[in-house]
This record gives sequence, C-alpha cells and structure tokens, in this order.
Amino acid sequence: MKILLDAFSPSWVERCALLVLIALLLGALAAPLISPQNPYDLAQLSLSDGRLPPGSAASAGQGVQRYWLGSDDQGRDMLSAILYGLRISLLVGLSSTLLALAFGLSLGLMAGYFGGRLDSLIMRLADIQLSFPAILIALILLAVLGQGVGKIVTALFAVQWAYYARTTRSAALVERRKDYIEAARLLGLSTPRILFRHLLPNCLPPLIVVAALQVAAAISLEATLSFLGIGLPITEPSLGLLIANGFQYLLAGNYWISFFPGIALVLLIVAINLVADRLRDIINPRLQKQ
Repeated sequence: MKILLDAFSPSWVERCALLVLIALLLGALAAPLISPQNPYDLAQLSLSDGRLPPGSAASAGQGVQRYWLGSDDQGRDMLSAILYGLRISLLVGLSSTLLALAFGLSLGLMAGYFGGRLDSLIMRLADIQLSFPAILIALILLAVLGQGVGKIVTALFAVQWAYYARTTRSAALVERRKDYIEAARLLGLSTPRILFRHLLPNCLPPLIVVAALQVAAAISLEATLSFLGIGLPITEPSLGLLIANGFQYLLAGNYWISFFPGIALVLLIVAINLVADRLRDIINPRLQKQ
C-alpha cells in the first residue's frame, strides 16, 4: 500500500482519491458480508420502517440495529442499498469499458497497421458514431433492447468503442514505421503476432488512461439513464436508480434517500477521474506538473 501511495505523488488530493476509490471498491466487493441488510430480500424489509431519518432505530427482527443513513420508502437500509448499488454501477462501468476496449483496440490496430480502404472504413464508422451524442445512442438502443444489466452494458459498449479505435489507430500509425515492426516483418512473423505481440504493447499506455476515464463516463451515463427510468430495473439497482427512487420524496423533506447515494456516486466518479489523471502522469512523465 505504501508503494502505491508513493506512486501517487506528494499530492494529498490524489492520495485521498486513491484511498477513497480503494474503499469504495472494497465496500462493493464485500457488500454481502458487511451490509447490515440485504436490501432486496423482502423477508428482511418492513414497511413500518419506511422513510426513517438517519440514525433511527430499526424494528426488531429486521436484520439491522439502526439505520445510520436512514431508510427508503420500502424500509431498505440506505447504507446497505448504497453498497449493493456500488456493485452494479462498477459492474456496468467496468464491463462496458473492457468490452469496448477489446473491440475498439482490435479495430484501431488493424486500421493503423493496414491503412488503405480498411482504415477509411473503420474511421468513417467511428466518425459516424462520434457525431451523435452518447446519451442519444444509448437511449435508442435501450428503447429497442429494454432494461437490464446486460442490455445497458451493450448500449454503453456501442457508445464507447470508437474512442479506443481512434486512439489505438493514432498510436499504431506512429509505431508501424519503427524498426522493430520492420524487423518482425522481415523475420516472417505472422500478422496477428505482429499486431498483438509487438504493436499492441506499445499502443497500450494512452489506452490505459482513456479506459480509466471512460469507466467514470460509463458509470455517469448509466446513472443518468437509470435516473430517467430506462436503464436498470428496480431489481438491479445502481446508484443512479437509488437517486431516482428518492427524488420524489425530496420536497417531503426525506433528503437522505437521494442525498447519500448521490454523494457515493460523486465520490466514485471524482476518485476515478483523479486516479486516471495521475496514471497519465505516471505513464508519460513529461506531462507531470512542474
């Protein structure tokens, strides 16, 4: 841990961001173990505990001693709901980013290495995709596909792949003219081996930073879609859906139902962006602030 913190410079902001991100990741992974309640097990819920303010005592036999962050209209413990919501938000963000990264870098490598008509075709497809707002494409796809984790991952994958394709192509155009690529060709190595064994490792550094930033963007976009009611169903709650569930109770003074999931979402997105910013400096020291 000390080595990891040292890598994140003397900046206390970046160190705090790293610690917050690690805490959120661990909380999401350990949610079934550390949550006072399974917020989506109906046997553990009581409507009589609905909309209790933070710090309220729970009814006997509900699996929680006290609702430290309050409860929602169904009597769900908000702390437990946030931990479970983090799992879904991170699952959607990481899954869609990894799929888009794998697909986009494959297309980008081929476009940059082969050039010609293949390059033109792939880049025109990327240009078309990037010419539309990401949320519009996601809205159209979800209107066709419906709700669900797998479906929103598919929609976010379709939104993100072009970023990786363009970034990889730019790096591949530079690398393909270098001596080690020419040497690999002269040695008679197969094209897949040249692409993925020699060219890819030298194109990865900028992709790592883009991927880290896109995880935060995917989580933010999923939260927006879920808030609008077209992302995830209530049986698969993310942080965005938790915020939406409490929005109707804000005017009644039940702020905590939306407020605490909102704080968790902001902390997650800001922490990921700050960590990604530091990763950029580590990968390319010339970009470090003087």
